Amino acid sequence: MSESTAPATSAASETTASYRAWVLVMLFVVYAFNFLDRQIISILAIPIQDELGLSDRQLGLLGGIAFAALYSTLGVPIAWLADRKSRTSIITVSLVVWSGFTAVCGMAQNFWQLFLARVGVGVGEAGGVAPSYSLIADYFPPDKRARALALYSLGIPIGSAFGVIAGAQIAGGNLGESLDWRAAFIIVGIAGIAIAPVFKLTLREPKRGGLDVKPQTQAAKLQPEPGEATSAAAPAEAADEKKPGFFSVFAVLAKKPSFWFLVFGASCSSMMGYGVFFWVPSFFARSFELDIITTGWLFGGVLFVGGSLGIILGGVLGDLMGKGSKKMYAIVPAIAFLLTFPMYIAGTMATTPLIAALLFVIPTGLGLAWLGPTLSAFQHLAPANMRAMASAVFLLINNLLGIGVGVYVLGELSTLLTPTFGADALRYSIMIGASLYLVAGFLFLLASRTLANDWEK
Repeated sequence: MSESTAPATSAASETTASYRAWVLVMLFVVYAFNFLDRQIISILAIPIQDELGLSDRQLGLLGGIAFAALYSTLGVPIAWLADRKSRTSIITVSLVVWSGFTAVCGMAQNFWQLFLARVGVGVGEAGGVAPSYSLIADYFPPDKRARALALYSLGIPIGSAFGVIAGAQIAGGNLGESLDWRAAFIIVGIAGIAIAPVFKLTLREPKRGGLDVKPQTQAAKLQPEPGEATSAAAPAEAADEKKPGFFSVFAVLAKKPSFWFLVFGASCSSMMGYGVFFWVPSFFARSFELDIITTGWLFGGVLFVGGSLGIILGGVLGDLMGKGSKKMYAIVPAIAFLLTFPMYIAGTMATTPLIAALLFVIPTGLGLAWLGPTLSAFQHLAPANMRAMASAVFLLINNLLGIGVGVYVLGELSTLLTPTFGADALRYSIMIGASLYLVAGFLFLLASRTLANDWEK
């Protein structure tokens, strides 16, 4: 998996706009499958719980800790590898692994078999995101990265929506009476494996840091003096190619206050975001007594419309407003988070499923608006040769708290509230969890105060 070498020319001249668009499309497709395989269990939790007799606590473990533990921790060594070897190869192998384990989920006969299969999905998906962030940073210039990362992040709502809708259609019998929740896992797993060769054969490795603006002093050093050989620039290039380890990257990030405010703010958002993605289908089914197919269409529509609009708007605003001030990369998401909390309260208190779905569209979009501007900011808090590892540090904290804790805590809250509220326990569990968006907004406002100073020049 050795990384291909690139000519010493500007990355902008090496790739056409159409090829960069193709790269982004393929990364988006893989990311969509990432969330399709991750989120399909949220809609299948309804028939799985009936057949295997699982509690909300056990479902929370399947959707949270089972997936997040190795997904988060393995992301760091895989990102270390991605800063040194072919990122496209790492993503390809990861896609095959997580898709294979998704198919294995369909063969589980009890809680522990399904738990271990979900662990396998997490192991595979650990190698998908950080290398993709790094590739996008090397294919798109700084002033377009928030939008590119936002378009890539559309894989979250679109992949999740497709997983919810497709899973509901298959498990609900619309595609064949003999198909059930097991068939849904197997079908989407095989589909992911099928696209892996296309991804690997059509994507190439870009030059690392080729689109980053160099400081004036460094640019001057790269200009040969009269009579000086052009190879004099080699030492500077060699310095750029140094590959620091985890502790070196962590030492760089640890000195930047905005990193900590952003990562913990994003984690608070993700605790609720992942929790809602997992539990809202069950909320619709229980509180409004909907069948799985109707639930799939309603929540799939919420994810697709709300999530897509929120991510695009956040990315566009981040790039446009960030040109005037770097702190806007944190202020835009902060405002979105503060508006998300009251809208989730309104959605959970709705009296009909249609009104609830329409109201949920707004906080779903606002709750995902942080992705474009925040991920772009993270790409600038570390030098080019540290980006994959820096992304992995962020993902380690964000996913351990967001997926591992968020999904489980909402399930635990629902279990504890069931004796009092019965089928409406999830309604109140979601309302309590929504308060985390207020914490996220406050932390992002704090990040805005130091982000400009922490930005890599």
